[in-house]
Amino acid sequence: MDFPHIQEIFEQQGGRFLTSSAVLEKNLKKIKVLVFDWDGVFHAGAKDHNGQSSFSEVDSMAINMLRFGLTLYSGKLPSSIIVTGESNVSGRQFAQREHFDAVFYNAKDKTVALDFICREHGVSEDEVLFVFDDILDLKVAKRVGVRFLMGRPGNPLFNYYVEQHHLADYISAQAGGSHGIREICELSLGLLEKYDETVTKRMEFSGDYSDYWKRRQGVETQFFSVENQIVVKKQE
Repeated sequence: MDFPHIQEIFEQQGGRFLTSSAVLEKNLKKIKVLVFDWDGVFHAGAKDHNGQSSFSEVDSMAINMLRFGLTLYSGKLPSSIIVTGESNVSGRQFAQREHFDAVFYNAKDKTVALDFICREHGVSEDEVLFVFDDILDLKVAKRVGVRFLMGRPGNPLFNYYVEQHHLADYISAQAGGSHGIREICELSLGLLEKYDETVTKRMEFSGDYSDYWKRRQGVETQFFSVENQIVVKKQE
C-alpha cells in the first residue's frame, strides 16, 4: 500500500509540520543515530516518590520498527540513545531491555552528550534524529538534522517559541505518555516509504527481520554520566 499524502494524513490528526514533508523526508534519509529524551517523551512527566516513571509498549514497538525500517533502508543498524537531564532508573532499564547503544544521564547541558555521541559514533550532527519535549533540549534541537517535538497543549508559548526559532521540524499531535513516540516513528517510516515493508517483514518474522533482531540483541548498552561538562563512563 502506498501513502501518497503523508503530510495530510498527519495534519488531519493534529500534527504540525514546521518543515515540509519533502525536506523532512530528505533529512530522514541521512539519519544514523536516534536520540531520545526520557521525561516528557516516554511518559507524561509524572514520577513517583522514588523517581520512577513508566513507558508504553506501544511506543517500544514503534521504536523497534523505526530501527528495523532504517536498517532496511540503509543496511546499517542505527544507534539508539537516551539523553536525560536526570538519573532515571526506568530509562536505564528500558534501554538495556531494548538494547539501546547508550544512556547519558545527569546531562544538564545535553550538547556535551551530543558532542561525545558524534565523536564516538563517527557521525555528523545532521545524521542525528532527536525526540524531545522541553527547554533543556533546545540546544541539541538547534544543531541536529531531524527534530521532533512532543506536542503538549499545556505549553502553547513554548510551542510558539520553538516554531518562531525553527527548533523543530514537526510537533506531534500526541504528547509523551499518549503515544507521541508511536506517531513520530510511523511518520518517519511513512516518509521513508518503508512502513509497509517494515510491518510486513516484522509480522512474518522474515529473514530480514531475523537478521536485524540478532544484530539488535547483540548491542550492549553503555552508561554515561555527565559531570562538570565531562562525560564519565559508568558501570550499572
